[in-house]
Order: sequence, then C-alpha cells, then structure tokens
Amino acid sequence: MKLLSPFKLGPMELSNSMAMSALTRCRALEGNVPNPLAVTYYSQRASAGLIITEATQVTPMGQGYPNTPGIYSDEQVQGWKKITDSVHQAGGKIFLQLWHVGRVSLPDYHDGNLPVAPSALPMSGHLHTPRFEQKDVVTPRALELSEIPQVVAQFKKGAENAMAAGFDGVEVHGANGYLLEQFTESGSNHRTDAYGGSLENRLRFPLEVVDAVISVWGADRVGYRISPYFDGYAMSDANPVETYTHLTEELDKRKLAYLCVKEGPAVPKNAAALTPILRKIFHQAYMVNMAFTAETGEAILENGGADLVCYGRLFLANPDLPERFKQKTSLNQPDPATFYGGGEKGYTDYPKLG
Repeated sequence: MKLLSPFKLGPMELSNSMAMSALTRCRALEGNVPNPLAVTYYSQRASAGLIITEATQVTPMGQGYPNTPGIYSDEQVQGWKKITDSVHQAGGKIFLQLWHVGRVSLPDYHDGNLPVAPSALPMSGHLHTPRFEQKDVVTPRALELSEIPQVVAQFKKGAENAMAAGFDGVEVHGANGYLLEQFTESGSNHRTDAYGGSLENRLRFPLEVVDAVISVWGADRVGYRISPYFDGYAMSDANPVETYTHLTEELDKRKLAYLCVKEGPAVPKNAAALTPILRKIFHQAYMVNMAFTAETGEAILENGGADLVCYGRLFLANPDLPERFKQKTSLNQPDPATFYGGGEKGYTDYPKLG
C-alpha cells in the first residue's frame, strides 16, 4: 500500500505517505499558549508520516478565531516545545503552520482596531468573538505600504520561533481566504501599488514571506498550502489557472519541500482541475488534501497524481489512522459538536485499536 510506504521529504525520512492536515481546534489557553492537552493530542497522532499543526498566528493581528495558538511569545514557544518533544519521542515528524488571517477577523481581537487586508473590501457573514459569540464581519483597513515589510518580518520571526520550539519545519498558510491568499487573488486585492494590479505584483507579498521563511529554515523544510477554488470569505480570482500556475512556478524555483493543494474531485463548473496542471510544474513533493479516503488516497498515489495525501477529520477521530488503514478496519466517526473549543471530549478521547 503506497499510503503506508516511507517517503523522503527533503532531508527527512517519513514513516509513511500520510500527512495529518492542519486542524483548528480553538483550545489554546490565555495568551494564546498551546493547551497542555495538545501534548497528548499530537503525540497520539505521531504515526502520521508528517503532522502539520493547527494554524498558528505569527502576530496578535493575525488572529481571527477564539483560542487559537500563536508563535510570537516566549510562553507560546515553550508550550509548543513540549508538543514537539512529545511527538519526537513517539517517533513522529511535525511542521508548524504559519498563519495570518488578515481580514477574516473582528475588532474584538485587536482592542477595537480594524483587522488588516490588502484592500478595504467588505465581506459578508459572521465570525466568532473571543467569547464564541457571533458578530457580523467588518470592512478591514488596507495595509499601508510601509507596514508590509513588518508583516513579512513577523512571519520570519514566527519561523525562527518555530525552530526554537523544536519543529522539523514549517508550512506557510497561503490558502482558505487568509492574508496571503487575499494578496494573491484579484477579487480581494485591489491595490494600485507594487503589491497589487498585475499578477506579479499580487504574488510579491506571498513570495516575500516564503523567502523570509526560507532564510530561516532552508527551502527543504518549508511547505506551502493553496486552495485555488476556495470561495468562502468572499474570495475569488479572475483567472485561477493563470494565478496558481504562476505561483506554483515561483514556488518550484525555490525548491520548497512540498506544495499542499486543497482540491477535491469537484471543481467549479467550466473550471479546470488544477492538480494535473500543477503536478507537472512542481518538482518536489506534491501533497493533496480534500476529503480523501483510504481508497481514493491510494489511487492518486498509484496513478502518480500526488506524492503525499493529507487527512484532516479522519486523523482527528482516528489517532492511529495508518494502522487502521493497514488493517482495513472500521474508523471512528468524528463528532462535529466537539471540533472547536472544549476539553478532552472529542479531542484526546478518540480510542485507538485495542
């Protein structure tokens, strides 16, 4: 079974070709410090070839959900260090996902100040406050040109802190409608300066972030995540194929460890499936993530459509997912009621095989 075959990712030897996807769980403590329960949660899942942590903000301005962990304070670094130590003791590999939500936030997280974005464009819908109350989204303010290098520096510092916390590498979150994707896509980036307008300009900020992170880790310990057809949070792009083809070309030049693409079998009407296109462009490890099963994951590896398959909810509910795939046994079903917030229930109490 190719899913269970070891895989060489940059300088690392992964025990199998299954990754655990980043899963926001909203269980961090005051100060956005990782919960001690997370030590158990991640070490329980150390049989994944690679664990990618929940999205972790590189600055307080990068937060948009309740109780999400950060990587900008000494206390946070120490909290993560306990997790990486535990995962390594269990024989696992773990990357930290570096995150900034941009406009997907509320003033409640920022002492009443507006969240930031490439452009002051409104969204629709609701977000949760730090107390898990729903509020209407707000129109963000556009980042000043002089502020952009500061945000790049925050990603670099996050990468440095991740190294101090003992991670094996980092993944840059360029997907799901957050800040890097907001700069990337034409629907959310209406700037007229060096960071907007042309495709080259729209990619400038994400690539500056990648280069800053590479300067810390080296390219072979850095991954990048994209979601070309994500349409939540009012995201859109006039030409996704052109945009993500060019971004992938640039990431390939940098020889990143991997590219993680969130794309399943269903794509928008009259749109091209991007995985077959991007797979030919990106010459390092190609990872896919979108509701894959054991069967569909095995099939895409067998067909050469990807090198690694990333599982989210299945790993959430099945700490020993590789073993369950190996034995072809039944799977625990995830409980959506316990996805976000709470304690051990739905977090560390999913049973392993007896």
